[in-house]
Amino acid sequence: QLAESGGGLVEPGGALTLSCAISGSTPDHYVISWFRQAAGKKREGVSCINSVTGNGASTSYSDSVKGRFRTWRDYAKNTVELEMNSLKPEATGVYYCAAAAGYRHCTSAYYAYDYEPWGQGTQVTVSS
Repeated sequence: QLAESGGGLVEPGGALTLSCAISGSTPDHYVISWFRQAAGKKREGVSCINSVTGNGASTSYSDSVKGRFRTWRDYAKNTVELEMNSLKPEATGVYYCAAAAGYRHCTSAYYAYDYEPWGQGTQVTVSS
């Protein structure tokens, strides 16, 4: 199971860090991705990180967040974090984390993997 936390209201240009808590058993290879969905719009991929450590670790980001967002695994807390910097109003939406089993790497098409389960989502609002 996955559970997101850390959402809230932040001013444009501000920062926020989301957390995706992982519980239960996990497959040998999987990725955890962040998605967001703005009101009235389709859900879009934000970032991806795989379960491999060391030289095999990989991440992928959507073009709209590259250089501003960062995702990593906190093994002590068993979470996947998403640090969001220089936030823009268009980042407003519900953020979900999801897992895709059997994938070793995060490719540029990570958003099209088969994701299950999904978390319940956390609201992020970027507004002054």
